[in-house]
Amino acid sequence: MSRHTQIRHPAGIERRIERLWYGDSVIGKAVSLAMLPFSLMFHIVVALRRLAYHRGWFASTRIAVPVVVVGNIVVGGTGKTPLVAAFVQRLTGQGIRVGIVSRGYGRATDRGPVIVAPDSTVADVGDEPLLLARRTGVPVCVCRDRIAAANMLVREADVEIIFSDDGLQHYRLRRDLEIAVIDGVRGIGNGFMLPAGPMREPAGRLDAVDFVFVNGRPGTIDGLGLDGRAFDAHAFELEPDGVIALDGISTGRLERFAGQRVWALAGIGNPQRFFTMLASAGIDALPVDVPDHGRVSLSQLRDRHAWPILMTEKDAVKYPGKPVADAWYVPVDARMAPDSEAIVMRRMQQLLRQV
Repeated sequence: MSRHTQIRHPAGIERRIERLWYGDSVIGKAVSLAMLPFSLMFHIVVALRRLAYHRGWFASTRIAVPVVVVGNIVVGGTGKTPLVAAFVQRLTGQGIRVGIVSRGYGRATDRGPVIVAPDSTVADVGDEPLLLARRTGVPVCVCRDRIAAANMLVREADVEIIFSDDGLQHYRLRRDLEIAVIDGVRGIGNGFMLPAGPMREPAGRLDAVDFVFVNGRPGTIDGLGLDGRAFDAHAFELEPDGVIALDGISTGRLERFAGQRVWALAGIGNPQRFFTMLASAGIDALPVDVPDHGRVSLSQLRDRHAWPILMTEKDAVKYPGKPVADAWYVPVDARMAPDSEAIVMRRMQQLLRQV
C-alpha cells in the first residue's frame, strides 16, 4: 500500500489550530505558551460560570421529561454522535419515544427551533442533526436555545426522553444524566484550556459526569493527558457497517475497495480515525483535507482522478442527490461492551420510571 498523500483544500483556521493543539510541533508548543495568559482568564470565567449555575445565581430550566447530555470537554470530534445514535436506537427498540436536540452547527440561519423534516438540508438544520434524524428515525429539533428545542419536542412530538447531542457546557438546560466522550487517540491534546489548547473545561469536570466513554480500545484511558485521574471509563469502538452509494440505492462491503486507490473525505473532528479505518481494510486512501462540517467539490475530484470516493456518513448528508458515479459513504456503529451498555441503559430506565 502506498503512503498516504494529502490533497489540500481550504480547511479553515479551526483545523489548523487543532493540529497545533493535538500535535507535538515546536511551533504548536510556542503558540500555546504564548496564549497561556488568555487561557488562565478563560479558565476563571468557566469556573465562575459553572459556580453560578451550581449556586443558582444563573437559572437553569428543567424539562418535563428526562434529559441526557452526551458531550465532551474538548474542541473537536470524539465520536459522540454515533454514541448518541446507538443509545437512541437501543431505547426506541424498547418502544420508548425518544427525541434529540442539537444546536444545529452550520445552519444558514437560526430563527428558532426547527424539527428536522425528510426534505431538510444541511443549510436548514446542520449536518449532525440531519445524520441523526436519518439514522435513528426519531424527531430531532435544532436551535441555539436547546431549552426551546426540548420544549418543542415535548409539545409536538410527545417524547418520553430527550438526548442533547453536545451541550455539556449548556448549563441553562438542566440535565438528569451526563455522558462525556473522549477520543482514545487524541485524548485532551496539550491539556491547556482555550485558546492555548482544546479544553472547554478542565479535566476535573469529568469527576462530575455520570459516565465517561472512551472512543478506542479498552485500556486507552491511560496516557490521555488526564493528570493520572482514575475514571470508571467505558470503551467503545466505531465499526464500519458496509458502504452505501451516495444516491442511497446500492450497498456493499467495505472490503470491495481493498487494494484500490480511492479519494477519502472526512469532514469530521478527527479525520485521521476514518483514514486509519480505511487503511485497516486494505484500502489505499488519498485523504482530502476537509474542514469539520465542510465540503468540497466531488466532481472536481473525479475530474482529477476517476477513483472511487469514500466519505463518512456525516459528509454524505452534505451532498443530497449528487449524480457522482462511484461515490460511497461508510456508516459506523458505536460498539460497546455489553456490561457498559447495560449499566447506562439501567440508569436511563430508572429516569423514565421516576417521571
